[in-house]
Amino acid sequence: MNVIWTFLLWLLSFEILSSGLSANVSSRPAVVNVGAIFTLDSIIGRVAKIAIEEAVKDVNGNSSVLHGTKLAVTIHNSNCSGFLGMVGALRLMETDAIAIIGPQSSVVAHNILYVANELKTPFLSFAATDPSLSSLQFPYFIRTTQSDLHQMTAIAEIVDYYGWREVIVIFLDDDYGRNGLSALNDALAARRCRVFYKEGIPPGDVSRSGIMDILIKIAMMESRIIVLHAYPAAGLMVFSIARYLGMMDDGYAWISTDWLSSVLDSSSPLHSETKIDVMQGVLVLRQHTADSEKKRAFSARWNQLTGGSIGLNSYALYAYDTVWLVAHAIDSFFNQGGVISFSNDSRLQSLGSVLRPEAMRIFDGGPLLVKNILQSDFVGLTGHVKFNPDKDLIFPAYDIINIIGTGVHQIGYWSNYSGLSTEPPETLYSRPPNRSSANRHLYSVVWPGKTVSKPRGWAFPNNGKQLRIGVPIRVSYQEFVSQVPGTNTFKGFCIDVFTASVNLLPYAVPYQFIPYGNGHENPSYTELVNLITTGFFDGVVGDIAIVTNRTNIVDFTMPFAASGLVVVVPLKKLSTGSWAFLRPFSAAMWGVSALFFLLIGIVIWILEHRTNDEFRGPPKKQLITILWFSFSTLFFAQKENTMSTLGRIVLLLWLFVVLIINSSYTANLTSILTVQKLYSPIGGIESLKKGDEPIGYPVGSFAEHYLTEEIGISKSRVRALGSQEEFAMALQRDPKKGGVVAVVDERPYVELFLSSQCKFRIAGQAFTKRGWGFAFPRDSPLAIDLSTAILSLSENGDLQRIHDKWLTKSACSSENTEIETDLLELKSFWGLYLLCGIACIIALLIYFVQIVRKYRKSVAAESISDQQGTQHSRCLWTILSLMDEKKDQSRSDAKRRKTDRSFSDYDEENDLGRDSKRRELQISSEHASI
Repeated sequence: MNVIWTFLLWLLSFEILSSGLSANVSSRPAVVNVGAIFTLDSIIGRVAKIAIEEAVKDVNGNSSVLHGTKLAVTIHNSNCSGFLGMVGALRLMETDAIAIIGPQSSVVAHNILYVANELKTPFLSFAATDPSLSSLQFPYFIRTTQSDLHQMTAIAEIVDYYGWREVIVIFLDDDYGRNGLSALNDALAARRCRVFYKEGIPPGDVSRSGIMDILIKIAMMESRIIVLHAYPAAGLMVFSIARYLGMMDDGYAWISTDWLSSVLDSSSPLHSETKIDVMQGVLVLRQHTADSEKKRAFSARWNQLTGGSIGLNSYALYAYDTVWLVAHAIDSFFNQGGVISFSNDSRLQSLGSVLRPEAMRIFDGGPLLVKNILQSDFVGLTGHVKFNPDKDLIFPAYDIINIIGTGVHQIGYWSNYSGLSTEPPETLYSRPPNRSSANRHLYSVVWPGKTVSKPRGWAFPNNGKQLRIGVPIRVSYQEFVSQVPGTNTFKGFCIDVFTASVNLLPYAVPYQFIPYGNGHENPSYTELVNLITTGFFDGVVGDIAIVTNRTNIVDFTMPFAASGLVVVVPLKKLSTGSWAFLRPFSAAMWGVSALFFLLIGIVIWILEHRTNDEFRGPPKKQLITILWFSFSTLFFAQKENTMSTLGRIVLLLWLFVVLIINSSYTANLTSILTVQKLYSPIGGIESLKKGDEPIGYPVGSFAEHYLTEEIGISKSRVRALGSQEEFAMALQRDPKKGGVVAVVDERPYVELFLSSQCKFRIAGQAFTKRGWGFAFPRDSPLAIDLSTAILSLSENGDLQRIHDKWLTKSACSSENTEIETDLLELKSFWGLYLLCGIACIIALLIYFVQIVRKYRKSVAAESISDQQGTQHSRCLWTILSLMDEKKDQSRSDAKRRKTDRSFSDYDEENDLGRDSKRRELQISSEHASI
């Protein structure tokens, strides 16, 4: 009876499970259904079908993978259509497939991945490279190939490696093309490059006339670096038409994304099917797959399977590894206790029965399967298969190949780990990453036109259009720029430099000069430069100063003339009046010198007061002694002798300082009294800032902005002057009668002005360091090429010859250009004063240490019992008493007396000796006389 009840309960449970909302199978079923959706009649689809079928055979033939469970892959053709891809995905959902391999197209992926989100079914694509598919919007999408984010980074590094700054992009105008273009734009911007122009190819059937219109428009542009991101059919047509239009000749550079490498690798024979002769010199990227024994064995097996009818490309390898990735993930899924079960989606029940929504069910184990897929770690045909936290394959890398003749030549590699290199990425992974530009290397390239010279990257289009070059019409200083009367031609120093630079360019530059200004006053150069940003001018040539606010909106060539603001002042003859003896030193020098004379006198008095009677006496006498001793050292006439060692050291150093000061004063005063000098009360820009007199500047110059905005001079003080004659008149006129105290202008103008005006000079030094250059729009290659040409002019001496032709005049060449002040400043002697001051401080410190030691000895001999406050006052009084106390000279006097006695005794002995000898001589002489 119990057996019957048990059987009935088991049967009831089975019915409930089979007819409920979910349908489960055993944890290790005999067959696991996996779908595949891609375009079978495409190059990628044809190789992917063969690779997937072979991978399924290998998986099912390996019992260590699924342990008896068979993998069944159902392939659906999406025809590269978003709608058909969606329908195919829905049909695969009806077959209880636990994973889908595909889709191949990024456009199809954007449509059907919403199905994956709803039914929690993983989609593993080996060909959808759209970077935006990696977002959190599609959690059940796993890309098993490289993202275009890395491919576009590789292209940007190639562009930067060859020194190009602008590219034109031809892309397929769908999700695949637009998102790839966006990634390229970001990668170029990170390297200070940009997309100069972009043109989309309409998806679907591409007409030859439509591509012809696109390429004709591009041929009329300056940029010659073209990136092609399309599908094979459209891309091959682009190359064919480009060759017809002469856009595959010398000067162009073409970079193709990996769609072309898949065509080149799969087509056989290469030259007939792809018409490789129309794409000579093109650089192509190919997804890098590591070389291994397993890959070589599969390649040999591939040739046997296909008979050489279709080549093996990287997408086939990624498709093969994708099947193995699914197999490993399913095995891990079962090992973790996963059960293949599906649940009905109540929201699909209300859609009716036209699309059979009841057959589409949610895969309950989808999250676990996705987790196992992302945790996969094995070595496949493509190399190490492992995902990073962003759900992308680790170590993205690309081969860089160059189409030459009837084949391809590999010129290097790019990897996200080490950048551009000629070494395979696998050999670099064991080394520390190094992305510096010094380590970037590629082999030589044969560019379009069969040249090995790197294309410049841009050229003037042969459309008959001339560059509009703005030239200012100057009223003053026409030696720099001037218009030939009655014509649109110009002459002058700047014009000759520009013409000579253009003649050095390796290409022709069609241009015409457009005058700017009314001819009555100098135009505003800032407004002239601003016209470049509006497109009115293609460039500006003239004496254009390179200043900050202009460099923010345009690009300049390197300076062809040094410039900088200087101060021009009128000259006065320096008279030698009754107070001329004060002029050698500045006021600060006089003051500091007087202060040090007094300081030295005080220091010597302190050091000598205890030991030297000449520095003692009543306070009035001591004060006079200090003053007399201080200033008598100026003439080395001090009569007081120094007795202390410290005093002698200080005095020795001070006398050395006085010697230097006397010599400098004498030499400068001699020059003032014997040589006629030119003088100006303005010493430079600092003098102008402190005053309130009017200051002149040339009309249209940036000097007004600098004086008022940068330095802070009031606008009421600055006055605009129009010509050289106005400069001279305003400088000669009294500032209170409409004149100016000085004129601020750029050095080249001032030097030309002073060459004929000998009554004026430059005061001080240039207070800005600038230059003149030619202005062009931002990122203009012409600015770079002309900079190189200007550098060549400077090196070969032509720039100096042009300068001498226009600007060398000798009317005032015998006189100095700049005013040099005669005053000796304190900064020239501060080292001497510092040395003397340090000696004084050290001497005083030693002296006070001696006083303190003497004070401590006196305190030890006395008993002090006063209160704290009384004790402090007594301490101070005791120290002052010790400083004023006469030093005990008894010992020295006794020693002196002893020395004197010894000398006296010695003298007496000598006298006695001399007397005895004298007597002996007298006696001997007497005996001789007898």
